[in-house]
Amino acid sequence: MAVNDKSPAVQGKAEVPENSAPPASADPSKAVLKTSRRDFLRGGGMLSLSSLMGTAALMSHSSDARAAIEWAEHFQKNYRLMTPEEKNEARIRLEKRYSAEYGKTVTVDTTEAQPGVLMGYALNVRKCIGCRRCVKACVAENNQTRGTRPGERIEWIQVLRMERGEFSKEKMDHGYPEGLGIQVGGNAYTPAGQVLEGQYHYEPEAVPEKDATYMPIACMQCEKPPCVKVCPVRTTYREADGPVVIDYNWCIGCRMCMGACPYWARRINVANPVLPKEEMNPVTHYLGNRPRMRGVVEKCHWCLQRTRQGRYPACVEVCPVGARKFGNLLDPESEVSLILARKNVFRLKAELNTFPKFFYFYD
Repeated sequence: MAVNDKSPAVQGKAEVPENSAPPASADPSKAVLKTSRRDFLRGGGMLSLSSLMGTAALMSHSSDARAAIEWAEHFQKNYRLMTPEEKNEARIRLEKRYSAEYGKTVTVDTTEAQPGVLMGYALNVRKCIGCRRCVKACVAENNQTRGTRPGERIEWIQVLRMERGEFSKEKMDHGYPEGLGIQVGGNAYTPAGQVLEGQYHYEPEAVPEKDATYMPIACMQCEKPPCVKVCPVRTTYREADGPVVIDYNWCIGCRMCMGACPYWARRINVANPVLPKEEMNPVTHYLGNRPRMRGVVEKCHWCLQRTRQGRYPACVEVCPVGARKFGNLLDPESEVSLILARKNVFRLKAELNTFPKFFYFYD
């Protein structure tokens, strides 16, 4: 009897595509999940995106205003890439958060660089008396952390105290070995001239001290800043009017800029900044003195909250002997331009070709 190819048993079978995967084994020990890398990444990416969108939706409807604001800050663009509308939104967010945090009305300025302006700074090293009022004024104006434990105190300006001295004939033969003065001369153990070696933590009874010279150092606002070149996230950059600034929200705290700076001008918040509410300066700039957070680098920016409003930096205003000058390098009649034209001027570590806009001069 011939077998019918179209028997009910055969007719009841569904056609199986050739490229379909084999059924999973009934034995769990033999079951193997075969997933390609592409499928895994696609699934993981969709899960992460869904999680982020869901969290954002929850945060946007959260009653915790500060949490919602900080969430928005984490996902904002680099400040240079923001549109004017996005910059305004960031300003409003920060003003709202800072005002609530410090219990006072805080403003965050976003004034851009003005055309035709290139800021410059000049300091008379012979007039400086080492009083360090500039240091204290800078801390108060720019909301720097002022704690007492290690890592909680930051000062952008350093004033080096150096002793004056001279080479003495009487010490010529008092070196090492004694009487020969060849390997180590006797004048090696005493100060000689004004050199960049000294102390920046000193507490004299009165200033200026006898036989002492003072050398203030801060950010040189270089025209070719090495700190900008090494930043892996481009969070630090040179503004059109001269200062080198930092977008604190994008800083990752890698400290590569600190290693590249030859002037020791950058600081990092290794601890949570200590800024008492009553001492917080409420007049801030987004790229300037707004409160920082732990793990970000900060530096001098020539008081953008002041200078872009036509005022002097705080250190210039407070100097009791008028050793500090500030102005527009593109204006031939500004104080700095006149000093460059008429005084003995030098730049620190000029051989590095960083081209600082911070000048030292003497009469």
